[in-house]
Formats: sequence, structure tokens, C-alpha cells
Amino acid sequence: MRRREFITLVLTLGLVLAIGLVAVQAHAQTWPQRTVRVILPLPPGTATDIAARLFAQRLAERWGQPVIVENRQGGDGIPAVMSFLAARDDHTLMLSFAGVITINPLIHDKLPYDPARDLVPVASVVDNFFAIAASSALKVASLEDFIRLVRSQPGKLNWAATPGLPDYIFAALQRSAGIKMTQVSYRDFTPALQDLGEGRIHVAVSGLAFLLPQVQTGKAKLLMVTNHERAPLAPDIPTAQEAGYPDLTFDGVVGFYGWRDMPAVLKQRIAADVRAVGADPAIGARIASAGSLVRLGGPTEFAAAIEEQRAKIAAIHDTVAKPAQ
Repeated sequence: MRRREFITLVLTLGLVLAIGLVAVQAHAQTWPQRTVRVILPLPPGTATDIAARLFAQRLAERWGQPVIVENRQGGDGIPAVMSFLAARDDHTLMLSFAGVITINPLIHDKLPYDPARDLVPVASVVDNFFAIAASSALKVASLEDFIRLVRSQPGKLNWAATPGLPDYIFAALQRSAGIKMTQVSYRDFTPALQDLGEGRIHVAVSGLAFLLPQVQTGKAKLLMVTNHERAPLAPDIPTAQEAGYPDLTFDGVVGFYGWRDMPAVLKQRIAADVRAVGADPAIGARIASAGSLVRLGGPTEFAAAIEEQRAKIAAIHDTVAKPAQ
């Protein structure tokens, strides 16, 4: 190829790329152009659902287009992921806990989606609080009291947890503390809370807001929250770090996900709008009253939080799958 032809080709390609970049940036600035759907893998009324609807309302005001939340609960979030992917639409987002990326590959032999490519972190929104609560029938005042009791009665006490992160948290606690308890499984966790209150279940691990009714009636005692920070709804309860188990520190990070090959400029635009909404103290106060905490981060920060959780859960999974030494 002659030098002049080569230069012409390079200039042409550069112009095409520049036009393409301008088009992408223009699309990001004018997006959305119609209703935005937000798929949520949790039922109505949960803390995450409340946060989703608060953000949806405020984002609709910023974007000038309706933002609707669609609940697709159950199945470890898989039905919600499949609904999100089936949309094949650049006006559909997903708001989800990180378990669809961090946990599902460990507990399902074959997933109908690629966690690393099909779900693109865009912006973190909130942290959900997880907690460990003991039945008041045990008469323990702290996590250390509880562990001493379990050690004195190996294999005689039981526990229950909602699927996903709580399961791993308590499995890791048993390993770390050198205790052994019997797990009781529930298809619906509501009866587990009733059993906790009656002393048939000795300890339960779940979302803080889910456990609080039993605590507030005096039927259960909170032992710790797993997050970096104390919970606004239970400010006297120690974190995992404060309770002496820093390795059990887990934040229930929740955020917006976009589609595969989502333009970076659009991710940043949405993240900036989410940050602006979440910075409103009124939003933070309402979310705190529901049992969560605002956690604002862009694509990089959200991806890092997901990876931190994934690595910690994978390490627990490998450890608890091996026989005790």
C-alpha cells in the first residue's frame, strides 16, 4: 500500500471512530428516550424494594421519563436475571444484591447466564444489614456467651439462615469459632422466625429488618451485625469486627446493573444520576428507617465491592467444603 493511501485509510478510520464516539456520547446524553424498567429479584415491601422505588421516583424526575420497578422474586435471583436478559433492551436495568454474581456460581452447577459478562456493575445504591440472633430461651447476652454455650453442648443446638450470604456467614462462624450446630432448612423463612421466638430454633441468620420483630417483642436477642458499620435500627449491636470476628465482615451491597457491552459513558451518566439522588438526606433517612444504609459508588467502586464479596465467599465455600482438620 502506498504511503498516501495508508495515510488516507488511517484518517478515514479515525474519522469513523470519532463519529462513532460522538454518537455514543450523544446517545448517553439523550438517554432515556422512553420508560425505563428496573428488574428487582425481591418481593414488594422489602428494604431493597423500598430503596428501588425511592430511587426510581427521583430518577424519573431527573430523566423526564417514567421509571418502573418490576419484582421477579425467588430462585436465588435467577428468574430476575433471565427477565432482565430476555428484555434485550437498552432501557431495562437490574437492581440486585451481589449474590447473583458472587454466590450463584458456587451453588448452581450450571447457570443460564454468564455472571462475568451478562451483568455489568453500574452503580451501588445501598447496603443491607445481616445479623445473627439467638432465641431468648438460650439466655445469652453476647456472641461470646452464645459460643461458650454451644461449645458446652456440641451438636445439640440448631440454626437456620435465609439462603445465600447468611448461609455462608454462619458456616464461617462455626468454622472460625470451632463450634458445631445442626442446620434446619426452611422453604419459607417466616416459620423459622416463629420457631426462633418459641425456642425451637436456637439461632437465626438473616436480614436485620427481618429479625427485628422477634427482637422487639423480647423473643430473640441480636448478637452482631456483619457489616462494617453499626446498623441505624440497632445502634447498640456490635459489628463482626467489634465482636471479634473481623473475617465475617460482609456488607449486603445492592446496586444497578446494565447490559453486556453497555457504553462506558452511559454507565458513568447513570452512576452520576444515582449518586445525585442518593446524596439527598431525605432519601438516606428513609432508607435507614427501612433497615439499610445508602452506599453510593460508580462502576469501578461497585465492581470492587462485588469482587471483594465474591473472593471472601469463595474462600469460605472452599473451607467449609473440606473436613475439619
